[in-house]
Amino acid sequence: MPLQDWNPGLYQSDHSFVWRFGEDLVDLLDPRPGQRILDVGCGTGQLTEAIARRGAGVIGIDSSRNMIDEARRNNPQLDFRLEDATNFSLDQPVDAVFSNAALHWIRPPRDAARCMARALRVGGRLVVEFGGYGNVRAIVDALHSAVRHLRLDDSIMPEAKYFPSIAEYAGVLQEVGLEVRSALLFDRPTPLKSGKDGLRGWLRMFYSMVLDRLPPDQCEALLDNVEQRLNPILWRDDHWIADYRRLRIVAVRMAPDDATNGK
Repeated sequence: MPLQDWNPGLYQSDHSFVWRFGEDLVDLLDPRPGQRILDVGCGTGQLTEAIARRGAGVIGIDSSRNMIDEARRNNPQLDFRLEDATNFSLDQPVDAVFSNAALHWIRPPRDAARCMARALRVGGRLVVEFGGYGNVRAIVDALHSAVRHLRLDDSIMPEAKYFPSIAEYAGVLQEVGLEVRSALLFDRPTPLKSGKDGLRGWLRMFYSMVLDRLPPDQCEALLDNVEQRLNPILWRDDHWIADYRRLRIVAVRMAPDDATNGK
């Protein structure tokens, strides 16, 4: 299955809610002058820039060249790097690692957690939010059902994204030497772009790896079928609602002697 091919323009315009909802996560992070912070899965860099405005030194990393190129255009004064979140290292540890709406795309999750833990100084904090258990379940179920109903090749469907429970992800973090201080799994029903094409736009953004593999007639049939299935539950007045659930975690890097398995 090919990797997700990100469209930075659509991400910043029609799907700006992804980073706008992360603005209060920056408040939770509470970046301060003199601190060094790593933004994992920085996308087009809006939240990286918000961290920098608080006076902290910040590095943004992302595995998408399209996203990193756009981030550099948006904020050429900041340090953006093309990196794999499961296999990166820094020259010096940072005071905090931050990530918004990215970790559910990254596998294996333990490799990403291990790299983030190693990037932190002892006592440094991890502040992350991403898709949690049950995230966009109705949309994903409708997409699978539509593929079966239309007798399409089910190999077009990508590997399921990583939407863990609190207990599951807390265990992952503990294994790499991070102690969870707070965790919250919550519903965030999210309005999509106004109008009947809002759901289609969302699918074209986040499931392009499926739609781009289909000829135009099959793609339209698939989108029609998904809309029919979701209309009774996710259509409100004049727009679609995405059934988001988010997992928000704050953790701290323990000293090696305190870590259960932090090597």
